[in-house]
Amino acid sequence: MKKIDSEEISENIIETDNIEINNDKQEQIDIKEKEIKEEKLKIEENEQNNNSNIKENENAENNEYDESILKDTNKNKESKQFSLLEVIILIIITATISMSIGMIIIGHKNKTTKPKKTQDEYLENFVETYNYIVDNYYEEIDKEQLINKAIEGMTNSLEDPYSTYIDEEEANNFNINLRGNYEGLGISIVKDPETNYIMVYYTFKDSPADKAGLKSMDLIKSVDGELTNEIDTSQFSENILKGDKKDYELVIIRDGEEFTVNLSKENITIDSVTSEVIEQEGRKIGYIYLSIFANNTAGQFIKHLEELEKENIDSLIIDVRSNTGGHLVAADGILNNLLTKKQVAYQLKTGEKIEKYYGSAQNNKNYEIVLLANEYSASASEVLIYSLKENLNCKVIGKKTYGKGTVQELVTLKNGVQYKITTQKWLSPEGNWVNDTEGIVPDIEVELDEKYFETYEKEDDNQLQAAIDYIVNK
Repeated sequence: MKKIDSEEISENIIETDNIEINNDKQEQIDIKEKEIKEEKLKIEENEQNNNSNIKENENAENNEYDESILKDTNKNKESKQFSLLEVIILIIITATISMSIGMIIIGHKNKTTKPKKTQDEYLENFVETYNYIVDNYYEEIDKEQLINKAIEGMTNSLEDPYSTYIDEEEANNFNINLRGNYEGLGISIVKDPETNYIMVYYTFKDSPADKAGLKSMDLIKSVDGELTNEIDTSQFSENILKGDKKDYELVIIRDGEEFTVNLSKENITIDSVTSEVIEQEGRKIGYIYLSIFANNTAGQFIKHLEELEKENIDSLIIDVRSNTGGHLVAADGILNNLLTKKQVAYQLKTGEKIEKYYGSAQNNKNYEIVLLANEYSASASEVLIYSLKENLNCKVIGKKTYGKGTVQELVTLKNGVQYKITTQKWLSPEGNWVNDTEGIVPDIEVELDEKYFETYEKEDDNQLQAAIDYIVNK
């Protein structure tokens, strides 16, 4: 379990840059006045023509949109105008419905949503504003950024901390964590403040970096001759993750000595589940820690649990402290293994419609399950906690959870940018909404001793020790 700041909980809220557009000199505006009036007339004429095209398209049966339309629907180079239909097509999305640290992923395949053909006066205002800015702003305009900022502004206007815009770089990191795997070298990196070189924070088990013997605190002096003290960590990562190369030569500094390692990119699995058997006073207690609910978390959980059961555990502690959530499908997969077909795992509320989801196990486990939670246990973690608490009367030990009972849908645009908006509420098996109580209150409240963050030894983890004591002394 790591120590995190409150800013890390659930979502990284994206702050919109404040853009101030300076007007040209007054005399330039006066000169332009006549041109602007003429331009408005042109816009009105174009809008009338475009509206006619929209009506014709609406009358066509089984109209399919070719991908080439997305690239350039306007063949006339002399006009920069977007019609209403073209803007709608521009915002065609490939949706991956997902639930993450602020979202719950519902197990749907990626789908392309066709644009709605509509005469929306508000959208017409948007199109008119877009066209006017593109045609009249005094400097060159990045059209893609203009649209992206408009989308960002729309999500911000919802005034919902969980409905946010995610730029391409953030989306890449976000997706890697939730996917649970990526193509790379298997190194987590930071900047060394003394040398400014890239430093190995840790290596992933069985990754190329791990197999090559790289260790935490190793300095990466260069990659293929490029010094890392001249680039930041995001540039380093982008060069590896997005690079066409497979093989890389790294010069490493360890204890003042330099040596070279050659690494090849491989598919790296990120472990989100760890486990062990804790033996105390004649009891064999299984312990499982979940760091995030990624796509592969449920499979990892089941594998770890099977290994623990081979050790004949007589009880189980599931630790979701500082787990800020992830995919609902991961929580669902875990609950399927612990709850029967007659037990409601959770409920989803869309508008006034409520749908129940059930477990799939033949029988419940024949041992007691205790849950560890804290103020940073959120979203999918709370789905798991509430479900096991209400179905199996599992005791919760630690601190009151975060209290996030909404579901977000993640939408991926063609250019790789993403945004997410709240679309549903999730409810507990008994129909409780975690937002009403602002979190799940533990059965046994225990404040974590700061000493733990000095040693990171489980003996100093007084919340874990409280769970062990509860099981032993029951």
